[in-house]
Amino acid sequence: MIGTLYGVGVGPGDPELITVKAFRILKESPVVAYPKSRMGSKSYAHKIIDVYINPNEKEMLGLVFPMTKDQAILDKEWSNTAQLVWEKLSVGKDVAFVTEGDPLLYSTFIHMMKLMKKRYPEAGIKIVPGISSVNGAASRLGLPLADGDDKFAIVPATDQYEEMKKAVLEHDCVVFIKVAKVIKPMLKLLKELDLYNNAAVVTKVTSEEEIIWDLNELDNVDLEYLSLMVVRK
Repeated sequence: MIGTLYGVGVGPGDPELITVKAFRILKESPVVAYPKSRMGSKSYAHKIIDVYINPNEKEMLGLVFPMTKDQAILDKEWSNTAQLVWEKLSVGKDVAFVTEGDPLLYSTFIHMMKLMKKRYPEAGIKIVPGISSVNGAASRLGLPLADGDDKFAIVPATDQYEEMKKAVLEHDCVVFIKVAKVIKPMLKLLKELDLYNNAAVVTKVTSEEEIIWDLNELDNVDLEYLSLMVVRK
């Protein structure tokens, strides 16, 4: 009998924001898979579930996902990762792959799912949805994302200034994810559109390390990767 691969969303940071179903799957699955660095450090998702998991009672499967655009390296590492997961599934063990936020929203699990379906179609895959950082930010800021006929968008922030400007102009509310590397042009855009007071930037939302930034501080700050900007007109 082949095990099931679960994509388990564990929320934006606060351990209490995982679902009852996610909690059950974590408890029942003999293997918990999580992204790890080459140095072996825990991922953000791993830290979220620390309070629920006894590593002495589980097989903790750390998986390396290289941050590179070199296709040869990506193919090799992803192939190895899929094989490691399959080794557990093929002997009948369920694997809970934890991911911050939701497994199907800008998540590493999306590629994992596609690769497993292609290489090991006999493997069962189930998704446990989670609360995204977008929803977490809205709750922490007390800011409605959309109401009535409002147009709302989630947009990966890039250095394509005119595209970012178009996104703001065409929507009532935009959440820009991956904003850390382009924070300066994004702040410039807010000033140009006179929306400086209609925006907020949050890092590691709902976690113990959460920071809700004063935008005036951001000119000289190197933001962490898990930062987003909410613009509400």
